[in-house]
Amino acid sequence: MDYAEFLEHDARLVILRALNAQVDGRLNETLLAAELDRFGYRRSREWVRTQLLKLAELGAVRNAQAGTVMIASITRAGADHVERRSVIEGIARPSPEA
Repeated sequence: MDYAEFLEHDARLVILRALNAQVDGRLNETLLAAELDRFGYRRSREWVRTQLLKLAELGAVRNAQAGTVMIASITRAGADHVERRSVIEGIARPSPEA
């Protein structure tokens, strides 16, 4: 795996964790971009959308459009990955909690 791929896998985990922390499991791309920025991923809106589309392809999220904004919802498979009950290839594995 090259460095760019490593960063994408880690950013996808950041996205899933942010979604999993929400009561309804949903966030829009603007809020997800802000969360990624908090973890050092200062990326464009298009890059965030690309990650959301990949996460949907992997079955970890469902995406919907509200006007021009994409909204992601975590799936059971995505939550299981974050909670270390299963593994989805293409997303960094969460560290064990101390």
